[in-house]
Parts: sequence; C-alpha cells; structure tokens
Amino acid sequence: MNEIKIKQTGLRLDKILSNELDLSRSQIQRLITEGQITLNGELTKANIKPKIDDLIEIKQIDRPPLKAEPEDIPLDIIYEDDDVLVVNKPAGMVVHPASGHYHGTLVNGLMYHTKLAKSTNDFRPGIVHRIDKDTSGLLMVAKSELALKSLSDQLKNKQNLRKYQALVTGRIEEDEGTIEAPLGRDPKNRLKRAVISGGKDAITHFSVKKRFDNFTLIDCQLETGRTHQIRVHLNYIGHPLVGDPLYGVTGTTKIHQGQLLHAGTLGFSHPLTKEFLTFSVPLPADFQNILKTME
Repeated sequence: MNEIKIKQTGLRLDKILSNELDLSRSQIQRLITEGQITLNGELTKANIKPKIDDLIEIKQIDRPPLKAEPEDIPLDIIYEDDDVLVVNKPAGMVVHPASGHYHGTLVNGLMYHTKLAKSTNDFRPGIVHRIDKDTSGLLMVAKSELALKSLSDQLKNKQNLRKYQALVTGRIEEDEGTIEAPLGRDPKNRLKRAVISGGKDAITHFSVKKRFDNFTLIDCQLETGRTHQIRVHLNYIGHPLVGDPLYGVTGTTKIHQGQLLHAGTLGFSHPLTKEFLTFSVPLPADFQNILKTME
C-alpha cells in the first residue's frame, strides 16, 4: 500500500497521481474505477480536487516487466557496420520500452533489424544515449560490447559531438551564448526537470541561425547531457521551445504538437578504428514547413 499526503490544492486527483506514479491519466482513472485508489479511506472519483493533508492510498499496482521484443518497424539507418549503428529517430517515437510504452519503440525496431550489445537492462540493449519522444534526430547505437563501453566512455568524458536545431519563442538578441545552470528533478512535478541549487552540472552552448518576428531558430551544442537539458535551459532564459508540452508557452502547441527540437549532428570516435565520424541529417519536413510559414 502506497500513501500520498496532499501538499497543494487545485489539481484533480488523476492529475496528481499521474505526476506521482508515472502512469497515464487513463490508467489512473481505471485504477480509481476499480477501487484501487481511495481518498481518506473512501472510494473516490478522478475529477475530485483533494485538499491539503488529504490522504490518498494506492493498493499494489501490477506493472508488466520491462522487456523489449523485436518488432518489424521501418528505420532510417544512416550508418552501420559490425560494431556501431547510427539511426535517425522520428519525432513521436520512444527510444526504449518504459511505463506506458511497451511496444513500437526504437529498440523494438533495432532488435528486429540486427543484434545489439547486451545491456544491464533487458529493455535497452545497445542504447548509449537517449533523446526525448518528441525530439527527432540522430542516435548512436552499440552492436558489440566493445562499442558499448567505448561510446559510453566517450559520452561520460564529453568526447563526442551533439548538435541540435531548435525553434524557440521570442527573439534572442545575442548571436551566441552559453547557459550554465544545474539541473535536477522539479520538486513540484516529478515528470519535469528544473534549474535547482545542488543539481547536476549542465552546460548548453547556442548560436542564432535565423530570427523571425516572434521566434528564433538556433543551434544548440551539448557539453553535458542531462534529461530535458536543452528544453529546461531555454525555458530558464525565457525562450522555451515552440510546441513543448512540458516547458513551453501553451499557445505554441497550436503551431506544433511536441517540441521543435532536432538532433541534427552527431560525432564520435569509432570504437575500433578510432576515426572520428560525423553525421548530419536535415530537419524533418514538418519542421521545415513551419519555418517556411514564418518567412
């Protein structure tokens, strides 16, 4: 039995629990209907707004074990040899299985396509780094244990190249800049990250590519790779990503559903040959079309 004491008012019960339990609101609503969730010891409804110090009790939630299975999913493979693979992930695709996303992930497709390096987790073989579901672009994937160690070490030691293109709200007047602000879990919403004292070091470099009336197209280069780093950092300086459902301005989701962020350039040293390889892919068609409408 899990217990949660309410610390703030104004939110629906299903919204509160969705944040706390990392479950979808439809999953929460089903649990409430089944009587698995009570409020102050009584059966309740999803739209109830609990008061301060109300007690929510959640019975044991059965979660299916996370394990990836091969699935025949079309992939945009940019490069591949016996040790490494570079893939261009479309926006809308989750990298590996997670709560609420058990099928249709990039890993499911990769496992069907080729053999991947074994990982400590059954649900993310070969995965060295991730990009968010609604972020498009390049990922390096390890096919051998040698490659997994080498690519992971490069990531840890900041020896690779990761450049993104982003469309942000507002006009950034300076041509370039660096955002250095520590990141950690948002104390008010466990699904979000925030700039917090004592957080992990996070550094993002940016340069302006084009200015529009109320928007700016920029390049971002990661020096560190924290969860949601670019999204949080740009919001922190007052220029959130267009379409970002977590950190963006609400109205911009009408322009695009999901943040307009593209991991367009990726570079790393090949684990075997030690040659530094660099790959680039253009912006997705929907991203390009939005830019055309702004000209």
